[in-house]
Amino acid sequence: MEHIRNFCIIAHIDHGKSTLADRLIQTTQTVSDREMQAQLLDDMDLERERGITIKSHAIQMYFPFEGKEYTFNLIDTPGHVDFSYEVSRSIAACEGALLVVDAAQGIEAQTISNLYLAMEHDLEVIPVLNKIDLPGAMIEEVSDQIIDLIGCEKEDIIHASAKEGIGITEILEAIVHRIPSPKGNPDEPLQAMIFDSVFNSYRGIEVFFRVFNGTLKKGDHVKFVNTGKTYGADEIGVLRLQHEPKKEISAGNVGYLISGIKVAKEVKVGDTITHVDNPTQRQVKGFEDVKPMVFAGIYPVETSEFEELRASMEKLQLNDASLVWEPETSAALGFGFRCGFLGMLHMEIVQERLEREFDMTVITTVPSVRFHAIKENGDVVKVSAPSELPESNTLSHVEEPYIRAQIITKSEFIGPVIALCMDKRGEIKNQVYLTSDRVELTFELPLAEIVFDFFDRLKTISRGYASLDYELIGYKKSTMVKLDIMLNGEGVDALSAVVHRDKAYEWGKRLCEKLRELLPRQMFEIAIQAAIGQKIIARETVKAMRKNVLAKCYGGDISRKRKLLEKQKKGKKRMRQVGNVEIPQEAFMAVLKLDQ
Repeated sequence: MEHIRNFCIIAHIDHGKSTLADRLIQTTQTVSDREMQAQLLDDMDLERERGITIKSHAIQMYFPFEGKEYTFNLIDTPGHVDFSYEVSRSIAACEGALLVVDAAQGIEAQTISNLYLAMEHDLEVIPVLNKIDLPGAMIEEVSDQIIDLIGCEKEDIIHASAKEGIGITEILEAIVHRIPSPKGNPDEPLQAMIFDSVFNSYRGIEVFFRVFNGTLKKGDHVKFVNTGKTYGADEIGVLRLQHEPKKEISAGNVGYLISGIKVAKEVKVGDTITHVDNPTQRQVKGFEDVKPMVFAGIYPVETSEFEELRASMEKLQLNDASLVWEPETSAALGFGFRCGFLGMLHMEIVQERLEREFDMTVITTVPSVRFHAIKENGDVVKVSAPSELPESNTLSHVEEPYIRAQIITKSEFIGPVIALCMDKRGEIKNQVYLTSDRVELTFELPLAEIVFDFFDRLKTISRGYASLDYELIGYKKSTMVKLDIMLNGEGVDALSAVVHRDKAYEWGKRLCEKLRELLPRQMFEIAIQAAIGQKIIARETVKAMRKNVLAKCYGGDISRKRKLLEKQKKGKKRMRQVGNVEIPQEAFMAVLKLDQ
């Protein structure tokens, strides 16, 4: 066991984690040159297209050093704030972490938050200064930033360039010397933790786990403690580039288990695996439950596909444990699911994965956050969809979630960043100069304001230099109102939103204008109205298409023309009573793009 090292790579987005993982895999000759490709571990089409890591990926490597062969279990993690739950799960399966910092960009917000995650789990952190070959690399400055952040010595920092392959051997040697080998006893009862799972349509669910104590042999009867279900270990093995079956996996190691599990609900990330006949008394401390930040409804385009969508969501949840969902119904869209996401990027990715991996075409409603509605009698109602907000006559007040946002940016962008946060009803709490031209700004902001386009606008005004990290700090009283959108007097619940009273008029007006452009014209007039309670605050009209009924009357009496027009008017009126308006998918997405 003293020859095993479990470690992960953590960093801010785009600081070179996946490229560093590539070089480590190449240097240890884990894959042949023919199989090698850039960002080898990013195996999803979406990850390759967008150039980001969405899932954590584990791989095992062998490294001969000083006459002994060491086994390295490496987990490459995502860097985007929306996938921080993936990072926390990877960290729980490791004893050490490589903290990668870009020499040209310095320490960013996500570097700090991932580092704190690692420190909470008492991981040994090895700082790596990456991209030292770039012309804009500020090696001395960034080294000082790292020393300030983690309190290490200057010689502890490894200078590397993953692209050029500089410093890779030093990193591998540092992993052997500095990261402790896993503790645990192979002879105790089996105690293993599930840190990930994936659905395989041929073999059922593959479970990835880390053994803390005991030994798992092929053919053993195992029990999942949380669900209480028992299975036979049909195949166990380690995670090389392809799965590599083994006869046994003992304490300290990471592996996979296939036992023909068909039902997605039976596998819970963070669960403990143990033997049926000799169970462990100590459960592994799993992960805290994920706290979704953004809620949206996902509905099948065809209502008949509801069950198919449910099955797809269950399979997707295996692979993305931070997705939270429950069934809900909508008057406009029928049956669907209320889903909780960690952010807007996460929501986009989930929608794309449903379409690509499971061939589901879905409609997504307006994202919102979870409010607390306090009734007159003191009851608290949790509201994650506008339709759940109680009537205003029974309501005392509404509380909305607030976050503490840390924004790190160049000092020249302080003005625009503060203006943006003030516009979003934020309060500035602190301003610290990290170096002469880098500032950390701390704001308290309502979460509802940063859900839509805050991150995009922050990147735009800071030319991509600002980085954002946020945490929930609790709920505060606020004047929130429910804004309804009505088409010909009928409310469309999928378009309604809970907004701040000061912004309701502007929001309603813009949304009505946007819908007027997007709704196709009918044979009758469509009135688009935005209302708060009974009060209409904005209105737009989609004009009717009309046939020229006077075409056959050239010349002739005016009364004959009038008679034909009156007849047409009656028909239009009757049509308006029975006609219903088809709402295209773009109209539901219009709300997301109001500011563009």
